[in-house]
Amino acid sequence: MELRQLRYFEAVARALNFSKAAEELHIAQPPLSRQIQNLEEELGVELIDRSTRPLTLTNAGQFFYDQSVQILARVQEVKRVTHRIGSEKKRWMGIGFVASVFYSHIPKAIHTFTNDNPSIDISLSELTSAQQVEALKSGRIDVGFGRVAISDEAIRNIVLAEEPLIAAMSSGSHLIAQSDVSLKQLATEKLVVYPSSPRPSFADQILRQFKIRGLEIREVHETNSLQTALGLVAAGMGVTIVPHSISQMQRPGIAYLDIRDEGLTSPLIMSVRQNDNSAHLLRFLECISVSGAQNAQTPAASSADSL
Repeated sequence: MELRQLRYFEAVARALNFSKAAEELHIAQPPLSRQIQNLEEELGVELIDRSTRPLTLTNAGQFFYDQSVQILARVQEVKRVTHRIGSEKKRWMGIGFVASVFYSHIPKAIHTFTNDNPSIDISLSELTSAQQVEALKSGRIDVGFGRVAISDEAIRNIVLAEEPLIAAMSSGSHLIAQSDVSLKQLATEKLVVYPSSPRPSFADQILRQFKIRGLEIREVHETNSLQTALGLVAAGMGVTIVPHSISQMQRPGIAYLDIRDEGLTSPLIMSVRQNDNSAHLLRFLECISVSGAQNAQTPAASSADSL
């Protein structure tokens, strides 16, 4: 499969007309039709229903069109950034993160580093901890911030802090009359965990806390993201457990309670490639270290607030 074929298919799928697509692409219609047929043969499915007028996409064709648009947009972005970096002599650094990390001191540290190092172009990607490992190994990112330490000999995991976990629930929950709750109480509620995939993930970290205490959860609902989990909670469809820093996000319909069980924390983990001693990465690690120390010393920050 070639990028040219993706561009050809995207044009046909968008116009739903071979003649108009051929005109837009500045090629003759017969070779365009052959390229789409070759693509369908390679995929083993029909992408375009040619029996209708105008043409229509099959279910597989609609999926492939959506993916093609994303891939082509990503290719254009890569070309644009590559040109900018090359023309400005900038160095590129990729950073992966899980959503909960951006309620800690990490965003401020990245901002400081960017201001202090204008010759480095920063790219941010939201990735689960498991996805960050593959992104690091493939060179798509240089640093990852997550909640789960994935064991891999090519990756070095650095635990920056242990953050207390708290419960998030609907502001109409019967539990908010209390000053705190226990995992035993939460086990009787519908528990929302995230992300559902890929695993291992923060969801496994939470479920393990119940298992090691011998607690059976009444019902578990898995969802893909922190935002979706909080949305379900706000709608009264369950409770979820989150790092303490998430309580900074004052979302209507959600209340936060401390969990009284001891030892209930989530690590904030920075991951880098083993033996990556590039100068810009070492400067970034130093910036993260200084930022973490300053955050811990802030008078208003308790141990539960610091990350």
